[in-house]
Amino acid sequence: MLTNAFILALRELRRNKMRSFLTMLGIIIGVAAVISLVTIGGGATRQVTDQISSLGSNLMMVMPGRRMGPGQGGGGAPFKLADAEAIAREIPSIRAVAPTSASAVTAIYANENWSTTVTGTTDRYFDVSNLKIEEGRGFAAPEIRSGAAVCIIGATVRENLFGRQNPIGSKIRLNKLSCEIIGLLESKGQSSMGSDQDDTVIIPLRTFQRRISGKTDVNVIRLSVKDGVSTDKMKKEIGYLMRERRHLSDAEEDDFSVMDMKEISTMLTGTTKVLTGLLGAVAAVSLLVGGIGIMNIMMVSVTERTREIGLRKALGARKFDIQLQFLTESAMLSVFGGLIGIGLGWLLGKIVGLIAANSGTPLIPEISLKSVLLATLFSLAVGLFFGWYPALRAANLEPVEALRYE
Repeated sequence: MLTNAFILALRELRRNKMRSFLTMLGIIIGVAAVISLVTIGGGATRQVTDQISSLGSNLMMVMPGRRMGPGQGGGGAPFKLADAEAIAREIPSIRAVAPTSASAVTAIYANENWSTTVTGTTDRYFDVSNLKIEEGRGFAAPEIRSGAAVCIIGATVRENLFGRQNPIGSKIRLNKLSCEIIGLLESKGQSSMGSDQDDTVIIPLRTFQRRISGKTDVNVIRLSVKDGVSTDKMKKEIGYLMRERRHLSDAEEDDFSVMDMKEISTMLTGTTKVLTGLLGAVAAVSLLVGGIGIMNIMMVSVTERTREIGLRKALGARKFDIQLQFLTESAMLSVFGGLIGIGLGWLLGKIVGLIAANSGTPLIPEISLKSVLLATLFSLAVGLFFGWYPALRAANLEPVEALRYE
């Protein structure tokens, strides 16, 4: 019975090829949009996770302000260098501590200028952030203590200011500071969030405080714990120490945040997932529009085939047979449209991935079997739901009235 309904439905769809294709178009566009967004979002989430994992599971960050949600935080006084020194001194399980402050500046060399970010920090910053110096050297201890006018630049800054020229030993101006380039960072390319990791200039923290910001504030304290040490334990110890140093009473909430890599990853991937979900929900609306199109075409089909329905009933066809026939046709329209949409969505995801790769942003779209199955089942559900009323209407036609229909 079902096989016969399938054959008849396929023959009917082939007889009206253009109308069938136009009916499926809404489903194709909806499924393609959902699949492409899910694959791109999945690739972006995976890229964020991999990039954070490459920094090591023992990296932690201490930031002023109370964290209230992904990317949100309450106000809090900035740290001082003494806070970072206290963490390094009083918590023995900490391997390295790097206090950092950053600001946007214009770097100038000869007739060239480039807007970039300057970061003031210590020599431990390179270990904590997994940065390597490709040419030249790092900061010497006397340079850090005295606040020497020296800097280490990223590949993007070098390219825009020096081209192919070796920048080691040259001097660049950062606002009013003239500093000598002593090192060049190994290129890391764009991050998963789209920022250029090579567009940076690093100077000693004391130099930054005296010559760039004019303040003794520290924006972020980056640190890494020793292997085998629980980051949850470290968060508690750092929290106790910071509360004591910031003179917070038992009744007061923390005005700072301590995050490990798991929390940082959750925060970043959470934002990506929410955005993907919202865009996917918008794209799913077109599936409903496609479903309404299917119902409309099936109603037209019932009207056109009224005499055929009456003839079949006169020859002994039951209501169930007629209903099954039209439900099969609507389900086939949805499923075929869904399958084409899955293929188109996967192709669109690949194209976006290639465009992103050519622009320097690493992105590998990922499509899961779960997404394919859900898209297929949802397409089938749309076809059955929106095909139910036309099928019911066809099944309830009276044979005599149907045969009289002109």
